Amino acid sequence: MLFRSALVAVRSAANFSARRLYASEAGSGGKLRLNFALPHQTILKDFEAIQVNIQSSEGDMGILADHVPTIAQLANGGVIEILAADNKPRKFFVSGGFAIINPDSSLNINAVEAVAVEDLDAEAARKGADEASRKMNASGASEKDKAEARVEFELFEAVLAAAKV
Repeated sequence: MLFRSALVAVRSAANFSARRLYASEAGSGGKLRLNFALPHQTILKDFEAIQVNIQSSEGDMGILADHVPTIAQLANGGVIEILAADNKPRKFFVSGGFAIINPDSSLNINAVEAVAVEDLDAEAARKGADEASRKMNASGASEKDKAEARVEFELFEAVLAAAKV
């Protein structure tokens, strides 16, 4: 009997939660408000965007006003693209973080680090990738050194991919 009561309570809670997730309930007036921050800097605050495209651990997402509330982990070495009314896309390379889509059509992006894509130095990233590759394949390198070099290589490859966007 106790199990049945608990099961009914869980089903009731699940139904209540599911009802709260409908995006049409938000009533934002069709505006997506973006806050984009790093631990040491606010990049955008209460910025009106038409759409924000993110690369998350679950895949790519396009976020518009009245999007279903979601929390997404940003992909390490991913790109965030912000489209505003001025038709000038803003692109940032991020090294991880979270995107939180709220029921009121506000989007909070908290990233560990972010750099405008136009500020990326593809030549420096290419040299870094070559050096990291050399370290990974060095015959006398320890497993720790090879693992660190692999992380560096993956980061430089992500920077190169973002610089081509």
